Amino acid sequence: MSKTIQIGTLDDRGQFDVYVAEPSGTPRAAVVVIQEIFGVNAGIRSKADALAEAGYLALAPDLFWQIAPGVELDPDVPDQMQQALSLMGKFNQDAGIRDIEATIRTARTLLNDAQDASGIAAKVGVVGYCLGGRLAFMTATRTDVDAAVGYYGVGIDGLLGEKHAIAHPVLLHIPQEDHFVDHDAQARMHAGLDDHPKVTLYDYPGEDHGFAAAMGQRRSEAAARQADERTAAFFAEHLG
Repeated sequence: MSKTIQIGTLDDRGQFDVYVAEPSGTPRAAVVVIQEIFGVNAGIRSKADALAEAGYLALAPDLFWQIAPGVELDPDVPDQMQQALSLMGKFNQDAGIRDIEATIRTARTLLNDAQDASGIAAKVGVVGYCLGGRLAFMTATRTDVDAAVGYYGVGIDGLLGEKHAIAHPVLLHIPQEDHFVDHDAQARMHAGLDDHPKVTLYDYPGEDHGFAAAMGQRRSEAAARQADERTAAFFAEHLG
């Protein structure tokens, strides 16, 4: 079952929509799905729905609510791609992290309500794509999230100064032919993170940005399935 709820920000900026996909039984844990630059579109909702089918409570917050509330864009449409890039330039990432943290807190409250009788500790992870992959890394360094997964995160090599704050497991999927993250940036990510005890990096030879999209022209089926299987195993290990 899915629905949209509203939650308040941590700093009194207002309220924003969150798409919620619920499993059929008691949730095993929760996962916050962090959008690409295209908003909480059909692809992101599909990711949340798949997590719910796997037994997780999934929440996808509308992080663009202050600049384009409810926007849904298609990366395969050139004009909409340009609109998405424009929104990325206007987006306040620090505020986005605070909204993700608010979503994590809401997820924990919902989990505690659902799991009360089971006595299971409420664990919350995040998974993000593109912009969301970068924000997933930032969430790992700036919040108490229990596990974080980033797909083709942009600019993570510029965030390595925050790696000392990573306290819980992080998994990053890196397509080696990412036209937004060049080989030098990928090399810096490996140099900075390969020896980190909490971080795992997987490379995908020949794959480009967006290869694990739920739908559309960017998807590369075999690599997407491999990455998603690794994500599923990672969440099963660290969230339950």
